[in-house]
Amino acid sequence: MTQRHLVTGGAGFVGSHLVDRLMERGDEVICLDNYFTGRKENIRHWIGHPNFELIRHDVTEPIKLEVDRIWHLACPASPVHYQFNPIKTAKTSFLGTYNMLGLARRVGARLLLASTSEVYGDPEVHPQPESYRGCVNPIGIRSCYDEGKRIAETLCFDYHRMHGVQVRVARIFNTYGPRMLENDGRVVSNFIVQALRGQPLTLYGEGTQTRSFCYVDDLVQGFLKLMESDNTGPMNLGNPGEFTIRQLAELVRDRINPSLEFVLEPLPQDDPLQRQPVIELAKSALNWHPKINLSEGLDATIADFKKRLIPSQEAES
Repeated sequence: MTQRHLVTGGAGFVGSHLVDRLMERGDEVICLDNYFTGRKENIRHWIGHPNFELIRHDVTEPIKLEVDRIWHLACPASPVHYQFNPIKTAKTSFLGTYNMLGLARRVGARLLLASTSEVYGDPEVHPQPESYRGCVNPIGIRSCYDEGKRIAETLCFDYHRMHGVQVRVARIFNTYGPRMLENDGRVVSNFIVQALRGQPLTLYGEGTQTRSFCYVDDLVQGFLKLMESDNTGPMNLGNPGEFTIRQLAELVRDRINPSLEFVLEPLPQDDPLQRQPVIELAKSALNWHPKINLSEGLDATIADFKKRLIPSQEAES
């Protein structure tokens, strides 16, 4: 039976890939976005399709819709964007989730919250299982996002306990792939854009901090499985392969311009030194694990950035 889906943040990087999958399987999709970090270009190919509806709306304001599934992805997720207006970021996490849960309660929809590995903060436990409660600075420059997502998770489980709302909570680890914004401040896009422009690659600290990079197609597959599972979560979704930031920089540099140098800058405040998911729960409950390795994913991501950046550079020359 065809379902009707609401995807908040549906014109964003991850949201637009989710919209693609839902549309490709023949369901109805309402894409809701205020275009703070989303781009209409990401979902333009669906505009005019009878199963697709696009609404410009900010989730901090209530909205009345009839849907079966709510995929709540709306929130700036990169440090550059969520620190641009930290009060707005906190409001989006709290009020946005509150409004979407209220909608889910009214219409009997199931809601999946796109939470984040940032709820673990700068972890004292490595790698991070779902049972770890985190080490988060509640008053730092990243707190608007870290604590915002923590309260969003709280709201989900309180609505579940008090009102019986069906919730699914996904804790997303670093995700990359086509449609990333060139100015989002994420490490993968930073390195690719710098390399394509012939600039030195910026490493913070010595580049020894670690991250685990999940390709967007793998993440979306995890979303789809989690939404239809019986497990509420929270559930880690990410690639457990761990790389230092320097290793990532070398992989990008070697693919684009091996002669580029590295520039060292001080570590940002509260920047986590280690980040790696334990995904045993996703493996056992969803039969899910990432299939696309970093090398393969980087090739596709670099190709996408080249299509968007290189033509504009040629036009200027």
